[in-house]
Amino acid sequence: MYTATRKDGEQVTYRDGKRLLWMMPAVIALVVPFTVMLYFWSDKNPFTLLFQLLYFFAIIPTLDLLVGEDSFNPPEEILAQMADDQYYRGVLYGMIPLYYGSFILGAWLVGTQDLPFWALGLFALGLGVLHANVLTIGHELGHKHSKADQWAAKIIIAIVGYGHFSIEHNRGHHVHVSTPEDPASSRMGESIYAFAMREVPGTFKRGWAFERERLSRKGLSFWSVQNDILQGYAITLGIAAVLLAIFGWVMVPFLLIHHATGWYGLTQANYVEHYGLKRKKLENGRYEPCAPHHSWNTNHICSNLLTFHLQRHSDHHANPQRPYQVLRNFPDLPRLPSGYPGCYGLAAIPPLWFRVMNPKVLEWADGDMDKINLQPGKFD
Repeated sequence: MYTATRKDGEQVTYRDGKRLLWMMPAVIALVVPFTVMLYFWSDKNPFTLLFQLLYFFAIIPTLDLLVGEDSFNPPEEILAQMADDQYYRGVLYGMIPLYYGSFILGAWLVGTQDLPFWALGLFALGLGVLHANVLTIGHELGHKHSKADQWAAKIIIAIVGYGHFSIEHNRGHHVHVSTPEDPASSRMGESIYAFAMREVPGTFKRGWAFERERLSRKGLSFWSVQNDILQGYAITLGIAAVLLAIFGWVMVPFLLIHHATGWYGLTQANYVEHYGLKRKKLENGRYEPCAPHHSWNTNHICSNLLTFHLQRHSDHHANPQRPYQVLRNFPDLPRLPSGYPGCYGLAAIPPLWFRVMNPKVLEWADGDMDKINLQPGKFD
């Protein structure tokens, strides 16, 4: 229970109705043991391993549709108390062993069962889809300043081997978001597949460049043990080495598919979060500050709880240090037609995505093409 006093002297009392619901991201990790149990209950029918993909791309979007949206904001007077409440930080830490447990269980299944290669591939794909959420958790922790939180972010992101994420995201994406210069901001008319070919290498290169520059300013070698990116990748390689030693070479295709899918999960999020939106370039050559209307927003309850309010992306980019529990909704924001899983399915079919989203971008820009981040040559 939170209490505060308004300027007019009236006392405000508030209880966070989502307090326990913030445990819901644990469900994603628990889908893995449920899938493994289905496999054994069905007398090792490999088709049961498709449940992970069914859960993410069918069950969650259906729940989003049925349950609907939540546009409610906590009272302004309460936000500071909620932001300082360590319970919400503890929830993030609690996810780390759960997701590691689900990852190890998935590796055990692949390493001990004689799966057809197609089943191994689709199971690793589904596991990677679910584990893309470790980047959501690492994203939240990576925005915090304490060493413990920064290390926690490295540890959980290591599950999908994206060790350059926090550095690139904080120093690159948040600075250049919704501009043509940002490889992590998609352009109107750009398919998700074209975007992936630009975003993955572009963010990788930018992240490494930022870390090289940081170490150089400190007079340290790029190969220093203080290299944050190398620390993250060392954890990933250490895990891979242990799994290879225990389960053998079958871990190679499993890990490659799992990690690549986790990376693509981030690509999907970046694609839908800023599609076609552009900040105005000022006379001094700089871009206007990032405002809530430079990110697509969605308040679909189920997928938002599963992703720690990541889908209230508009407030996140306007206020990057605001923790997930107090991210706010605003009126008149550009809004996605569904939560992220539904939008990912839509984006997988580019003509359908363009048909739904291009009119939304044009409506947001009020017909002003200078406000749209356009794919070069697409609309000449």
